Amino acid sequence: MSNNLYIVATEARSGKSAIILGVMEMLLRKIDRVGFFRPIISGAHDHDHDINLISSYFDLRIPYDKMYGFTSTEVDNLISLGRRTEIIEGIINKYNQLSDSCDFVLCEGTDFVSSAAAFEFDINAEISRNLSCPVLLVTNAYHKSTEDIVRSVEVALKSLSGKKCHTIATIINRIELKDGEAIIKLLKEKDLTGEQLLYALPDEPSLGNPTVGEIAKLLDAEVLYGKEQLNRHVHNFTVAAMQLHNFLTRIEYGSLIITPGDRSDVIVACLAAVSSASEKNISGIVLTGGLKPERPIWDLIKGFPMMVPILSVKDNTFPTATNVNKIHATISPNDDRKITQVLAIFEKNVDIRQLEERIVTSRTTIVTPKMFEYELLQRARANRQHIVLPEGEDERILRAGEILLRREMVDITLLGNEDLIHGKIAQLGLRLNLANIINPLKSELVDEYVQTYLDLRKHKGITEEYTRDMMRDVNYFATMTVYKGHADAMVSGAVHSTAATIRPALQIIRTKPGFSIVSSVLFMCLEDRVLVYGDCAINPDPSADQLADIALSSAQTAKTFGIDPVVAMLSYSTGESGKGTDVDKVREATRIAKEKAHESFPGLKIEGPIQYDAAVDPLVAKTKLPDSDVAGKANTFIFPDLNTGNNTYKAVQRSAGAVVIGPILQGLKHPVNDLSRGCTVSDIVSTVAITAIQAQSEKGLS
Repeated sequence: MSNNLYIVATEARSGKSAIILGVMEMLLRKIDRVGFFRPIISGAHDHDHDINLISSYFDLRIPYDKMYGFTSTEVDNLISLGRRTEIIEGIINKYNQLSDSCDFVLCEGTDFVSSAAAFEFDINAEISRNLSCPVLLVTNAYHKSTEDIVRSVEVALKSLSGKKCHTIATIINRIELKDGEAIIKLLKEKDLTGEQLLYALPDEPSLGNPTVGEIAKLLDAEVLYGKEQLNRHVHNFTVAAMQLHNFLTRIEYGSLIITPGDRSDVIVACLAAVSSASEKNISGIVLTGGLKPERPIWDLIKGFPMMVPILSVKDNTFPTATNVNKIHATISPNDDRKITQVLAIFEKNVDIRQLEERIVTSRTTIVTPKMFEYELLQRARANRQHIVLPEGEDERILRAGEILLRREMVDITLLGNEDLIHGKIAQLGLRLNLANIINPLKSELVDEYVQTYLDLRKHKGITEEYTRDMMRDVNYFATMTVYKGHADAMVSGAVHSTAATIRPALQIIRTKPGFSIVSSVLFMCLEDRVLVYGDCAINPDPSADQLADIALSSAQTAKTFGIDPVVAMLSYSTGESGKGTDVDKVREATRIAKEKAHESFPGLKIEGPIQYDAAVDPLVAKTKLPDSDVAGKANTFIFPDLNTGNNTYKAVQRSAGAVVIGPILQGLKHPVNDLSRGCTVSDIVSTVAITAIQAQSEKGLS
């Protein structure tokens, strides 16, 4: 098994950071402890951009000084003193210190910006060979001809081969989309790459756009207003030194407006542009000359709730514009939108499975939360489903929607007031042009949905007027879209109660044939494995028959998500040792579940009643149930009632630091899932991914 990889570029600004993000996420889905190491960094001891990016975004929790060997200044000094051997020895020493605590180490080569740039490629080759690292080569195709790209790859590969390096893959980055296939074909025809993997990634101009925050930092600007909007991307800049009617025609989407601080007319015009639906949305304003708005203008600015950032700099307009033009964008750890875009491009253009197999030839049995979540996203993308999100006016839903669409995980329909949703999308600077937006109050589907609901509930004696009122409710409307096949599944609950989410599903979608109850599971992601807990959220005191259905539903859910279910029916007693109403219920539920599983789930391992310690601890299991196939090996736990389950999962979550995903509803004919009202954007993305996989499973696609 390979336990390391060295990523090296042929030149500066090749987009190496983007490749590293993609490879690191790929590794973390298979390997628990992945370290990141840079033999030589360009900046000061604590300011390397890529170390900060990778360490922060993937929460590596490795001391900064453990993740690099030398600074470029230290390397320059050692080379000038003829002590090059000490460089390699020092790097090997630091690398070994890190690798001792990691299962895999991803190494990144130098940035080609030091005075030793002429020696850097050879140094990288030498380092990779001495660390026994296979190499992934990144070559830059930006603004290059086909001949130049092929020549660059040829020279680099020959150099690596001459240094006895083992290159496993070459990625041609920032290529013109139309040229990718032709260049790969030419390289293969020339047999330059041999058995290596070869990929081409298109250039994405927006990744070169800095955020307003990056510009503020590099200009040493004072943020006068809009600190919460500093993550807006700057696509271009416009110097406002002309009359307004000329200036307004030069505003483009994502423009950064640079203007003297005493140009009140320009500031007011920018405020109007931001609030106007007919004008392009700017990214921010830079006020030059150290001049700041006067009181009336300042009061006007503060009256705008979603104003763009306003910066103030001491330099005059021309020097400021010149400095902005020189800024080279980077990927910051908190720029989730840009990172999401980078990962989407990587996943779309690189055969993840193929590269993964080439790098890591054997699998670990450890499953970390990051690995589990990553696998969810990959599976959701495999067969895209259509998810309806009734709470389309909520900011978290919109931000999650952008991520879901950017990564091509699902198709989405948002419900709500169209004008309000479009306004929020513009204010937040999001891209949701592929989302379908429906206002239930105006939809042409209402009459059809009303009639369908009347047919379903006619035995209840409901009226058409009452039904029309019901269809005005976004959760009822969304549930009907799923029932009618206009969407595959639904996720709600960010602003609605659990009852408001589930009640329409029970009335319209109803339970699967053979199941009497809707229940839930939680995925308990521990440090090294994922457990399934059911039912900790829905049913207060299920009967024996209902408990059996919960067990079978939970086993099926576990299997859907790649967990081979070993089911423990929990109680305060193990085996035949205990008596009482509660333990008898679990004993009867186990009997019923085994009978049903004989036909619907052959081979299912299920044991009960059993105590939690006997279910998870092999030593305890050996004493209490030595002949059981479940004891000591359980991964799917069925709690006898809501009180026991809810308290247990919260105790495990807090004491073990588990990541909890769910609750995930089960037993319905079509997937519907409930969010917590305190959910984060990440929670929404994970829940939608899970819901999509459930929809795939219902169709036999997963």
